[in-house]
Amino acid sequence: MVIGGGAAGLMAALTAAEQGLNVALVEPNEKLGRKVRITGKGRCNVTNNCPVGPFLENVPTNPKFLYSCLTAFPPAAAMAFFEGLGVPLKTERGDRVFPVSDNAHDIADALARRCRELGVRHVRARALAVERDGTGRVRAVTTEGGEIPCAGAVLCTGGLSYPATGSRGDGYAIAAALGHDIVPARPSLVPLESPADWCAQLAGFSPRNVDLTVYEDGRVLSRERGEMLFTHFGVSGPLVLSASARMRRWGERHYSLSIDFKPALDERALDGRILRDFEKYRNRDFANALDELLPRSMIPVAVRLSGVPGQTKVHDVTRAQRRELIRVLKAFPVPVSGPRPVEEAIVTGGGADVRQVDPRTMESRLVPGLYFAGEILDVDAYTGGFNLHIAWATGRCAGLAVGKDTGHG
Repeated sequence: MVIGGGAAGLMAALTAAEQGLNVALVEPNEKLGRKVRITGKGRCNVTNNCPVGPFLENVPTNPKFLYSCLTAFPPAAAMAFFEGLGVPLKTERGDRVFPVSDNAHDIADALARRCRELGVRHVRARALAVERDGTGRVRAVTTEGGEIPCAGAVLCTGGLSYPATGSRGDGYAIAAALGHDIVPARPSLVPLESPADWCAQLAGFSPRNVDLTVYEDGRVLSRERGEMLFTHFGVSGPLVLSASARMRRWGERHYSLSIDFKPALDERALDGRILRDFEKYRNRDFANALDELLPRSMIPVAVRLSGVPGQTKVHDVTRAQRRELIRVLKAFPVPVSGPRPVEEAIVTGGGADVRQVDPRTMESRLVPGLYFAGEILDVDAYTGGFNLHIAWATGRCAGLAVGKDTGHG
């Protein structure tokens, strides 16, 4: 029995079926891979085209646990696997891998199709518990429709992110009832809330090619270039989601962000650019002389934060006032009050304690015949295809191991 029809569950189910096992996939959704279908803004960042070493550098939580399964099923193997299923792939900036079609449904459909070809039975029900026999070994899975006997069970129920897709944390309760410790769930890859009213004023503004610096207690924690989004509650977008995965000590540490809107220009070059614009518009008010420098929606905020009165004539703007404008553009402040709820996170941190799971097989160290794969494990990574690949690799590992455990593989 494979419990959960997401990325890890589909991979575990088809891998177990390839070993000759009779596999039932317990998933209440009619369509399998529902969360896979919306990943990467509907494009599906399948994996990251890098060696295992650099991959693990992008896993801040329990990277050593993944070494064995990633070595057995590295990104190159995953790419070959999906192309073997008839889905051509491409590698983009940051070694991120996507389907050539830019359609996440192609990945989910290929996995579901392979499951059908191998005879995997889709049981449309929600799993409630995993039962054990007198020796403590898995003997059955209890679902809403009744008890189904089995020789082994793979828990792939995901975390708490995107509850509309069916991720409600059911697997945590099932694992806990069997004696497993659960590390409290927390949001990872999540939008951030800010008390700054200028974020709401800029809501909908999505700057590209900006540098985002994260500060932890005033010290630089990370710096990355890319795209982000201002919202009514704070900030979101790829840069912010990536940054949030590094902000792991909420309540203990203070976090803030700084945005460089002109990373290609140092302060001297930016001052020269401003002076050229000011010469061109020397008789205008300061607030009306920034159209070529900034998007219209950002001008009122930049003027306000610079402290330069908007009605000041450009020819009267002093060097010190220009320096304040440059400060705003090169170090735009975004105070952070906390992450958005875990339900809004792309990935859930926390989950089944990996110390109670064998990293070579994904089998429980407490319950023979019980396996884990995917987001239910206390493992999470940065953005770039790493989290989805963890689902593929752990699912593959569990599917192979359960076959050997039952005398097939």
